[in-house]
Amino acid sequence: MSNFAFNNPAFQQQDPRNVATYPGAPQGAQGAQAASFQHASIDAATNAQLEGMYAAPPAGAIETDRMSVEDTVWKTAGLFGILVVAAVVGWVVTLGGLSTRIDPYADSTINMLPWIVGALGGFVLALVITFTSRKKVRPALIFAYAAFEGLFIGGISAFFEVLYPGIVFQATLATLSVVGVTLALFASGKIRASKRATKIFMIAMVGYLVFSLLNVVLMWTGVTDNPFGLRGQIEIMGIPLGAIIGVLVVLMAAYSLVLDFDQIQQGVRNGAPRKYGWLGAFGIMVTVVWLYVEILRIIAIVRGNN
Repeated sequence: MSNFAFNNPAFQQQDPRNVATYPGAPQGAQGAQAASFQHASIDAATNAQLEGMYAAPPAGAIETDRMSVEDTVWKTAGLFGILVVAAVVGWVVTLGGLSTRIDPYADSTINMLPWIVGALGGFVLALVITFTSRKKVRPALIFAYAAFEGLFIGGISAFFEVLYPGIVFQATLATLSVVGVTLALFASGKIRASKRATKIFMIAMVGYLVFSLLNVVLMWTGVTDNPFGLRGQIEIMGIPLGAIIGVLVVLMAAYSLVLDFDQIQQGVRNGAPRKYGWLGAFGIMVTVVWLYVEILRIIAIVRGNN
């Protein structure tokens, strides 16, 4: 399991010999259904009813109350709508207006509160959603998470836009490109999650987290005075270390998206209740936000070293 958002039996491959363990899972064995049909007497009225059912349009997620890819896509779009609105608020509050003609190191109108509140609030809610989703899905908490992440994204984007004009457009375009290409490759079947690739991904994630923690400690203790720590201080053949690591992290985030898509499909195959689509949307948002922040940092490091 890669994305902690999918830490739920609804998104795991089910043993056909066992009954699914997540709340709202389809109950009953197919053998029992077959036996009941064998002993039932089907009369003309029943035949007519069955013909009407087959002639009717396919039932959607609302009618079946089951998770579907299309319904999850709409839920994802709704969450990103909340994120964008909150990001605008975070941007405006950070800069004290829509203007970006501010020196973040000299002008007191830069307000870092949206960035801090959004990051802390999003982190806490992500943990709450993850650890409580095995028992109950709470869409309200996921909406709140999207709002807090929007404040964080708006605040950090405004800050970097002041330092490097045009960086937000560049990072947004790059993020959409990575997500679009990954989705297209997954939909065409040219890229799929595998046990070996997932194992390598998990090892790389652990290594990256250890490096990030070490980098933060070195920055806090004053060992490195570079704004990006070792990422911006060390260069390999003239290329900032942060740019090299950043490219690898972008590839990791892209594979994380593949895992997200795969687990959403697994949830649909498991017949998970429709409400679990919110967890799928939440998982995609976690990955896309991570991807955007990493790309934003790569561009900032490269432009800062030029």
